[in-house]
Amino acid sequence: MTAEPAPRDDDRGGLRASHDDREAVVEQLRDAAAEGRIDLDELDERLERALTAKTYAELDTLTADLPRPPSPADLPILELKGGLHGASRGPARWEVPAHVIARGGLGGVKVDFSRAECRLPEVTVEAYGEAAGVTIVVPDGWEADTGAFDPGVGGLKDTTTPGRLPGTPLIRVVGSGGMAGVVVRHPNRWERRKLASNPPRG
Repeated sequence: MTAEPAPRDDDRGGLRASHDDREAVVEQLRDAAAEGRIDLDELDERLERALTAKTYAELDTLTADLPRPPSPADLPILELKGGLHGASRGPARWEVPAHVIARGGLGGVKVDFSRAECRLPEVTVEAYGEAAGVTIVVPDGWEADTGAFDPGVGGLKDTTTPGRLPGTPLIRVVGSGGMAGVVVRHPNRWERRKLASNPPRG
């Protein structure tokens, strides 16, 4: 018996859509109305069809004449260089690209995903400890894979816990420890208090 080939992206039309798929189209339609691309009558009609759509094909027809929203996979590589004074990203909200490069330099680099917006299933963090080191802060429930990392002289300290929650990304850490090493961890007590005292705004 010959196995059926897996459907390609362009063959997905007959596949069943999920609640998240319908919600994504609803948001795209609302944005299009706010931009003046469709009027309110059209919006109401398309929203009703989106909420009752059963397949990808039904959803695709509702947005076929609208600009394609940017994909997180299209974001450019984020490169952070410690230099003399250090560099960091987060914990304020930021959108995560598929590839992050962190070079510790003389000042060190911190990459904090605590409040990051990540719509990707997997993110590669290329970390080079160099002279001052790199710290990567991963939220609880996210998982880090450091199997391909070269600890070098400075080493790797990974204190994250296994157990990836559904819908969270895998942070794949590659690169080398250099002289100062790389630390991968969850938020510490002080960072947790700071996050709790400054809840994200809607």
